[in-house]
Amino acid sequence: MATQPHIVFETSIGRQKPQTYTKKEISCPFCDREQLVDIIAEDDNIILLKNKFPVLNDTLQTVIIETDKCDSDLSMYPKEHLYRFIEFALNNWFDFMKRPEYKSVILYRNFGPLSGGTIAHPHSQIICFENYDYVENIHPNDFVGLTIQAKNGVEFNISTKPKVGFTEFNVIMEGIGDIKQFADYTQLATHFILNNFPYKCNSYNIFFYYFEGKVIAKIVPRFVTTPLFIGYYIQQVSNNLEELVLTISKYL
Repeated sequence: MATQPHIVFETSIGRQKPQTYTKKEISCPFCDREQLVDIIAEDDNIILLKNKFPVLNDTLQTVIIETDKCDSDLSMYPKEHLYRFIEFALNNWFDFMKRPEYKSVILYRNFGPLSGGTIAHPHSQIICFENYDYVENIHPNDFVGLTIQAKNGVEFNISTKPKVGFTEFNVIMEGIGDIKQFADYTQLATHFILNNFPYKCNSYNIFFYYFEGKVIAKIVPRFVTTPLFIGYYIQQVSNNLEELVLTISKYL
């Protein structure tokens, strides 16, 4: 793993962030659309705007409010909205990547109380780093796996070398290819994690990468992180990957 400077997190700003996962009495800031400011782009009920709580130094932090339905999630979006959101997110991510003032740009989303997010309303984030290159921490092995299905130039697999463990799904597309197929596989992985995973799971992350000419979504079910990874960076993999491939293939 490459060594890069740590990104400074502004705790005084972080303490101000609303916590709608843990404090149900707090009103959702993304539902009050009349009060939204610093809007960058819109597509009907999908909105990209500057993050009101920029906790990371030397970055531009933005939020994509994915829908006006607070209790929804990507795993249950109607196909038309799913495709529109994924295209909107990828296009804006690529637009930021073209700007020379940023060394790298990431796109990711959280869902559930163990995902690291603070707001339950469906949203993603694009963060532009001035001095940090996330690609230096990425290796091709991060995306190799047992193929579940490959269709229309998009591969859907389950990692044999997960970054954290124990189970991770990858959706790999050559450039901006068949976005609908890419979105379908990504949605299937999230729905499977929340509804049919061998272990009860209520949280996941999706991490998007642009790596070696490919657009990749890594979908990670979230539990309490293994201490072996936190303390020693010991990576583990489940011993039932073949069984999981057969199980999720039934939903294709």
